[in-house]
Amino acid sequence: MDKLAEIMAAKAREIEGRLRRVSERELSNLAGQQTGKSTTFAQALKPAKGLAVIAEIKRRSPSAGAIAAGIDAVEQAQRYAEGGANCLSILTDQDYFGGSLDDLESSVKALAQYPTPPPCLRKDFMLHPIQVVEAAQAGARAILIIVRALDFDTIRRLYDAATLAGLDSLFEIHEERELEVAVNAGARIIGVNNRDLKRFRTDLAISEALIPLIPAECIKISESGIATAADAARARACGADAILVGESLMRANPPGTLIQALQSA
Repeated sequence: MDKLAEIMAAKAREIEGRLRRVSERELSNLAGQQTGKSTTFAQALKPAKGLAVIAEIKRRSPSAGAIAAGIDAVEQAQRYAEGGANCLSILTDQDYFGGSLDDLESSVKALAQYPTPPPCLRKDFMLHPIQVVEAAQAGARAILIIVRALDFDTIRRLYDAATLAGLDSLFEIHEERELEVAVNAGARIIGVNNRDLKRFRTDLAISEALIPLIPAECIKISESGIATAADAARARACGADAILVGESLMRANPPGTLIQALQSA
């Protein structure tokens, strides 16, 4: 079993006790609660110039091990906001990444004090619309859909649920065939994960190969393996509108200096 399959199986067991029917009315009511809130996730990924930076909060990962085990998510979210991050990605998986829904909810509440709060992505392994409900209730403006991990019907079910709830969806791909699936599902935001989630090897050449193939109308994101302005420049050169950066920003002190260098690359 590859690592992604292992994680998805664990996630299915984790959410089993929370599963229930999620109606269109419930999702639409959640969308109503988004009215008047901050910029949407998609809007925040279209800065006037430079690269948009999605700054990620994660305490550990299967590939890196412990990154910042004792970090306070709210304090890190504030550091990212003050450093100029366009969006935040907040890990809510406990078993493999040390995150929680409380990290997301508490961070969103803390960010509300800022004039233009960066919208947050619920970064987790999504399988069922109940996780979309949880994301919206916690204040997320977007969810993650990992194309490799899901069949087409589940992808559409998650995307439709997120759309009804007023959330954007970031479709994550690693291969050309996954790009075709994402486009056929209606994706408007596509992220190329430079890390192979089967073996957790990272190569920026994956973005260089796939981002030019993404339809022009989609927002294009390069994810993982970006640590320096030179890495960000490679992503920008192949057509990325945004980059998602986790480990490097979690280790940076202060992260704002690196955020600004990445945006200007």
